[in-house]
Amino acid sequence: MSATLLAGISRTTEPRIMLRRFLALDALVTGANGLAYAVASGPLGRLLGVDGGVVLGLGVCLTVYGAGVGYLASRAQPAAAAVKVVVDANLAWSVLSIAALALWLEPSTAGTVWIPLQALTVAAFAVLQWSALRAMARH
Repeated sequence: MSATLLAGISRTTEPRIMLRRFLALDALVTGANGLAYAVASGPLGRLLGVDGGVVLGLGVCLTVYGAGVGYLASRAQPAAAAVKVVVDANLAWSVLSIAALALWLEPSTAGTVWIPLQALTVAAFAVLQWSALRAMARH
């Protein structure tokens, strides 16, 4: 991913700020998603065609994870090792989401659309975060 594209997306040429912004956006989206899953697990489970208990468990995990990513984003200099854990976790989530869709879940039409869409979104966060981390290392 080019530095120009990263700068355009994050509206800064400073890699450390790019990274913090991408982490903050991930934390916001993940936290909001997690809260929605936790608070409305029954209705969302029915909409997506996924067991409400699974949705609730994912919601709690995503809320905690989002808070952790938010904490990392709040650091003036996010630790590279911690960012790598976030990138790896995001990639694992994406792969496991697609695997669950293909191997275990039998979602509704909405779930069949939502699950890959959120997997792609999370994978995009991983790519942006990794690219900004690499740019920071070169800077």
